[in-house]
Amino acid sequence: MGTNYKGWKSFSCFFSAEYCQRYLKNSYHKLNFENPEQKSYDNCYAFLYYLEHGQIYYEQAEKSPLILKPILLFYGLVHLIKACILTIDPSYPETTAVLAHGVSTRKRKKQNYLFFQDEVKFQKNGLFPFMSEKLFHMKQLEGEKVIMEELLQLIPELNDLFFLLEGKRTFEKLLRDGDCLLIPESILDHYHMTEDRFKEFLTSKFEKGVEFSGDGLALTLNGKKSISASPLKFNLEDSSYTISLNNSHLFTFPELLIHYLLLYNLSMIARYETEWWSELTKMMPNQDYPFIDTFLSITMKKGPFLIYQFLMK
Repeated sequence: MGTNYKGWKSFSCFFSAEYCQRYLKNSYHKLNFENPEQKSYDNCYAFLYYLEHGQIYYEQAEKSPLILKPILLFYGLVHLIKACILTIDPSYPETTAVLAHGVSTRKRKKQNYLFFQDEVKFQKNGLFPFMSEKLFHMKQLEGEKVIMEELLQLIPELNDLFFLLEGKRTFEKLLRDGDCLLIPESILDHYHMTEDRFKEFLTSKFEKGVEFSGDGLALTLNGKKSISASPLKFNLEDSSYTISLNNSHLFTFPELLIHYLLLYNLSMIARYETEWWSELTKMMPNQDYPFIDTFLSITMKKGPFLIYQFLMK
């Protein structure tokens, strides 16, 4: 899945209007839109510029001090997401309603505020519900809230940090045997399921299905099929597949949405909670700092990777 990914170099082909038009035409044709030729011609530069602007934000974030990183990374990701939406919705943005963030954060932070316990709330309109539906066919629950700790536990590259600071694992690494991924039997205890029930459950969570071989929990992913809405996540740091040990209601959430929610909240804090944000980055009083700092380093690389996976699927 990630072995051929070479960072921003992998996006090089998209920095050609001719290629972008061909790519969009192919996308629109597959989705049976009328006039794919004209629509792809109309959108190719918007698509290219969304990607280019996104890349510039990420490159600036890499050079910037920590206090600015969340703002640059959030807007970089927003641009990349808009490029993805344009591949499946040629009339985007049709109304101004889809341009809002689509999530909100609680009004101002109380004394003894902890980032881990902070929450964001899903809104009816805006980019978050729009991309959830368009990119992942998910209908969001308006008014639902999620806390930051739960979101951080769904980032596979933070598994080691959770173990170091809290003594718990959030993901189990899957071993490979050729094309097969081997799921350890201990997973059944985490999910409180029999082997048959777990196989049935896992199959239902894949967009295009999986195949189990033999008696054990060995599964084969069908080529480049999407794992975006399954409990499996790809760890970019060690190029391994992992399975979530956190079977909360969010554990099959597409990872792109998780990065969006975390970056949204961190960018709001960086903009409007100057005192708390400055103290955190200077005093490092608790575990909020290592988790935020590490997440920002991870999302710098993982955000574009997740976008690339979507564009190339």
